[in-house]
Amino acid sequence: MSVFTAHTAETAPAAARPTVEGVRRRFGFLPTPVALMAESPQLLAGFLTANAGFEQTALNPLEREVVVLAVATTNECHVCVALHTGTLTQLGATAELIVALRAGSALPEPRLEALRRFTLAVLDHRGAVPDDDLANFLAAGYQPRHALDVVLGVGTYTISTFANRLTRAPLDPPLAAHAWTPAA
Repeated sequence: MSVFTAHTAETAPAAARPTVEGVRRRFGFLPTPVALMAESPQLLAGFLTANAGFEQTALNPLEREVVVLAVATTNECHVCVALHTGTLTQLGATAELIVALRAGSALPEPRLEALRRFTLAVLDHRGAVPDDDLANFLAAGYQPRHALDVVLGVGTYTISTFANRLTRAPLDPPLAAHAWTPAA
């Protein structure tokens, strides 16, 4: 049983209405996770602001999706995995890369694997990444700025995954083709 309301632009708290309407226009529908987050205008605005910042980092779009999928699978957010599987598909990611990310297994491209492993280290160590993990990340060609960009991605998508799990956000029909269930 959920105590959370999936709002519309008309039912959302007044402070969230412009944001909800903007998201609805952008996607052509209002994603249920956004409709649920609208209950807290500050949460919704905070997530969308952090996400906009993450989109402007030095990580390229594919690298950002690696970070997002590492967080989403670790935090077992089926909505996030489905949504970002669709994004990876639109980016032209290989099926091998998508399958590995969804399974939480080693990626076929060493540089992206270093990024995935560093993201997991940030999560696992709550930011206190061991020196060897940071050195391996940098040895893959990333810069210190990229490490901080990963922290922003981890924070942004921890907000999203936690909110989606708390509210029991269902999978919207447009995402059904990318449904995901955590490994047992």
